[in-house]
Amino acid sequence: MNSIETIICLILLLMAVPDVCRKLGRPALANVGFVIFGLALSLLVKTDVATMIKEAGEVGFLLVLFEVGLEIDLPPFRELLPSLRFAGLWSLAQYPVVLALACVSGLTLPEGLLAAAALTGCSMSMAYSGWKHYPGIAPAARAFTLQIMIALEVLAIVVLSLGAAAVKSGLGWNVLLKLAGMAVTVFLISRFASHLVKLCQTIIQKTTHWRVHFLVLLVLIICAVGERLGLSAAKTAFFLGLFMSRAKFDGVGIEEYIAPISRRFLIPIFFMSLGLLADVRMVISHTALLAGCGVLLLVGFREALHRRWLKTGGDPATYLLLCPNLTMAALAATSLHATGAANAATWVTVSGLLMSVISLCLLPKVGAAESPQPV
Repeated sequence: MNSIETIICLILLLMAVPDVCRKLGRPALANVGFVIFGLALSLLVKTDVATMIKEAGEVGFLLVLFEVGLEIDLPPFRELLPSLRFAGLWSLAQYPVVLALACVSGLTLPEGLLAAAALTGCSMSMAYSGWKHYPGIAPAARAFTLQIMIALEVLAIVVLSLGAAAVKSGLGWNVLLKLAGMAVTVFLISRFASHLVKLCQTIIQKTTHWRVHFLVLLVLIICAVGERLGLSAAKTAFFLGLFMSRAKFDGVGIEEYIAPISRRFLIPIFFMSLGLLADVRMVISHTALLAGCGVLLLVGFREALHRRWLKTGGDPATYLLLCPNLTMAALAATSLHATGAANAATWVTVSGLLMSVISLCLLPKVGAAESPQPV
């Protein structure tokens, strides 16, 4: 398939997939649909075209995390403590299970720890739409569940960032320097968030024709600086969105201004690029079979954990909102690939994909007359 034919397919998918998922009553499956189509495209597209899509997908990854952060209105830190405690217990309870599954699949202990950090995390880019459309949940439980999702992602970010450095070069001062750089980056973003909001307001007011481009350029520049300081560009985008979440201009959030280039193009391209990163052959490998069995066991364990000990306050299926973790798995797989651990990267990628697909498919169906719950 040449580049023109690929672009035609992409445009058709960008238009069709969200509409089909909404008609099926499962809007949260749109991103998973893009991943699966990306996996199918990996069999058809040429190497140079696949590289082009992957490069565009990296920018889409920054924007999806930035927009998720923008839509989340964090309460004061004291109110977050219960959700942080829940997220810590939720993750720690699953670490032995994930480590055992990783060991059976042939992963080493450092690789298993990195996999556990990814698979016990929550990918807000995958789960947020499911939370927003989740029917029949009380407001208090809805807010608490969202806070747990955020806490799980933040914990996964920290552990993955430190774990990637440890797997690459061992435990040492570089890990502490990495942690210090992350802390400095988050502090600087929080400290200068109000100035950034004013800068965005100036851009929106003074630039009309190039407003979208300048806003996206500002986000990318800050992400580049954050990566230099030790926090990955994607996670810098997430924290930037969190600290700018209350910014409104004429009653419209920043995400609405950049939607033409983000939601309608680059973000779907990112999810397709996740599918292109995977080799279809690994989906039918022995490692993939072990990953599939492990995911089924892990989903059952999470259901029992939610029913008996760690309850979100919602209905019995609410725990499914904590399960999608494909982007976390992709981050871990990238780090494992860099160290030459191809088998471990395959196991983590397939586990993250299956966990995300299964959990999003099991979410309650959204009624045709139901509208999304406000954030």
